[in-house]
Amino acid sequence: MIFYKKLSPFYNLAVFYFIISFLLRIVLFFHPITQSSFSFIESLKIFSLGLLSDFFVFVIASVFLWLYLIFISNSKYNKPSGYIILGAFIILFLYVASGKSILDEYGGALPRIVLIFIGIKTILFAILLFVPKLRNKIRFWLFASAIFLYVLLILQNAISEYFFWNEFGVKYNFIAVNYLIYTNEVIGNIMQSYPVIPIFSALFLVTGIVTYFILKKSRNYIDEIPNFITKLKISGIYICLFLVSLIAIPTLAKTENSKNVFVNELQSNGLYKFYLAFKNSDLDYFKFYKTIPNEKAFSILRQQFPTISGETTIRKIESDSVENHKNVVLITIESYSAEFMKSYGNDQNITPFLDSLSQKSLQFTNLYAAGNRTVRGLEAVTLCLPPTAGESVVKREDNKNKFSTGAIFKQKGYNIKFMYGGDAFFDNMQDFYSGNGYQIVDKSSFTPGEVTFSNVWGVCDEDMYNKAVKVMNAEAKENKPFFNHIMTVSNHRPFTYPNNKIDIPGDIKSRDGGVKYTDYSLRKFFEMASKQPWFTNTIFVIVADHCASSAGKTELPMDKYRIPAFIYSPGIKPEKCTKLMSQIDLMPTLFGLLHFDYQSKFFGQDVLKSDYKPRAFIATYQDLGFIKDNVLTILSPKQRVRQFELHLNQKKGIAPEYQIYYDEKPLKTERTDLVNETISFYQTASDMLKQKKYQK
Repeated sequence: MIFYKKLSPFYNLAVFYFIISFLLRIVLFFHPITQSSFSFIESLKIFSLGLLSDFFVFVIASVFLWLYLIFISNSKYNKPSGYIILGAFIILFLYVASGKSILDEYGGALPRIVLIFIGIKTILFAILLFVPKLRNKIRFWLFASAIFLYVLLILQNAISEYFFWNEFGVKYNFIAVNYLIYTNEVIGNIMQSYPVIPIFSALFLVTGIVTYFILKKSRNYIDEIPNFITKLKISGIYICLFLVSLIAIPTLAKTENSKNVFVNELQSNGLYKFYLAFKNSDLDYFKFYKTIPNEKAFSILRQQFPTISGETTIRKIESDSVENHKNVVLITIESYSAEFMKSYGNDQNITPFLDSLSQKSLQFTNLYAAGNRTVRGLEAVTLCLPPTAGESVVKREDNKNKFSTGAIFKQKGYNIKFMYGGDAFFDNMQDFYSGNGYQIVDKSSFTPGEVTFSNVWGVCDEDMYNKAVKVMNAEAKENKPFFNHIMTVSNHRPFTYPNNKIDIPGDIKSRDGGVKYTDYSLRKFFEMASKQPWFTNTIFVIVADHCASSAGKTELPMDKYRIPAFIYSPGIKPEKCTKLMSQIDLMPTLFGLLHFDYQSKFFGQDVLKSDYKPRAFIATYQDLGFIKDNVLTILSPKQRVRQFELHLNQKKGIAPEYQIYYDEKPLKTERTDLVNETISFYQTASDMLKQKKYQK
């Protein structure tokens, strides 16, 4: 047998993988979300260097295939080696089954999974040992299963990359890692958002057809099993390529350095991007980002907070008026972009209630979300500090007893609750809020009669608001003010909600429908609340957690962080605050309106004060942005700093305060003062968290 034919399982699968990866890049290249055009050189880079990355990633991914193939032999079934191996399998099975193995220290499903795997291996080995007549057939089907699994994973990965791009406009990132953790919600979301049965039926059909042709060209490996010398040659080639790949993959990743983020994303390999996201989910600011001496960082911070001293943000907030202990209801709306609203230019009339309410409220027209995930929005309004690198504080182990908005309300004698229509376990919300003194009202608190509609994310917003009114009616009888933070769920893929509520059916799974139903539910909530005795003594704060999409031509597209925010109370004077501000400023501004006296650690500020200096924070899990003086400064890992001049891309028919689109042009001359100010904010926030100085 010619030697190269013994490599057929590898190169046939590799060719298939390259074809699928090439087709996927073509599809993503022309995808509507890919809001960019590419030069010939950029296109060449995307497909040529992308192919090289795919090759080396495939080499690494085929390690299991290599291990499987080199252990195929007949000699291991000879006496006495066959009996010794079988005995070892049985002993190993009994050891794991005993419940006292090292695997049990990890708990969960791991011991059971390993036990099933060893059990199957033991049974198959015994059959191959004692029934040699069936050996060839069983070996063929095991070989076919291995090829089938690889083909399935290649196709499944391509489909997953497509849907992830469709949702976020990037290859796998930090969010994809999170999705692996919350499999129930995520799988449920997929099941309800997409035609899963047709997709997976087609997937298995195509996998079967491809497996058939690869088997046809590769079965020579098991028909004439390579001898020991041939396996050594195969292993030598594979190990060399494996070692080269370990160096080549990160080296090629460094060439993803285009100013156009889509070029970098399309060039990259999704599997390697997933690995990087998994590895870098926890980013140490002081290791990966540009720093300045801590003393200097806090000195610059004193430009914002003149009364702080030392390396802390502690300062006294004092009012010249009597404190007002009104009830407060904070509603964070899921995935609600400013561009959904009429005032920001939307002509679909999908937010009629909020459009109306905004005109009766203190409206913040120039407010930016801190991040592009729910946990970032919750962090911003709860902890009022800039979005530090890596995972949100909500999901970190050290997330309890923090200085929070809830802690301030508790000092003032309020009952405080976090209300969520889904399972608060998701995104670690339960651990975070209960660990910071909040009572939790989530889906588990509902009786069957209180649920009229639910999907994988939880009960519909109407059900949540009905429950909230019941809870607040009970709280009002305690003669204590209450602070209730409500997180909505309905404006989230799959965008399903009760039918016959709005003019967009709930079963067509439309984003516009999700937005409009969310608006409808808010109207129903206010109608119910207005009939309650506590309504006139309550302030309502409404803000989005983040925008509906974060994809754009740049790492931090400005329009993908602009969100609506209002403070409403019966009898409040309608007003517009057009100052540039951040999501972290909303609650300190509310405290100012309530005339609270308190000792603050917040980085957020009362934007209605005369000494407020406009600025905003926007970030992904690794790119940290700071907006000031029409300049966007971005800090990135590897001590990278970039600055962009912001040029308003004005849209006709929209008032100046509602213009949201900006062109980001690289700044020709560095604004060192803004670089240092950006570093100051993010470094001091990271330092206070790291040194546990942001505790309650």
